[in-house]
Amino acid sequence: MALYPETIEICKATAPVLKEHGEAITTRMYEILFSTYPEIKPLFGEAPENQHKKLASAIVAYASNIDNLSALTGAIEVMAKRHVETKVKAEHYPMVGESLLKAIKDVLGDAATDDVINAWSQAYFFLGDILIKREAELYAEQA
Repeated sequence: MALYPETIEICKATAPVLKEHGEAITTRMYEILFSTYPEIKPLFGEAPENQHKKLASAIVAYASNIDNLSALTGAIEVMAKRHVETKVKAEHYPMVGESLLKAIKDVLGDAATDDVINAWSQAYFFLGDILIKREAELYAEQA
């Protein structure tokens, strides 16, 4: 699967807004995630206090490089390894994605148009698929 050109355009265009509001979005995302899916909270038990900042930076980096994912290869590998360490599984990605999209809408309000939400949904699950594939390889190596 490839990203639609419109998705790439919208995600790149939203990078400055995400940089400005990223921490508010990720803070809200964790609030939504943990209240909607309390069973996922233990996966974040050892997460650093600044996890929302790290995630915000990762989202901005993704938006800025969505048309050049090779620039993110190292970061993707670090994320995949961390996810395996903390036992993140493929079934967790929809929970996080849903929470992230709701948080974007909550924080950005009317600026988070249907086109923006749809683009970020596609972008999130595209990256999620990359991570899930790499994590499956890492889990297989452990077995």
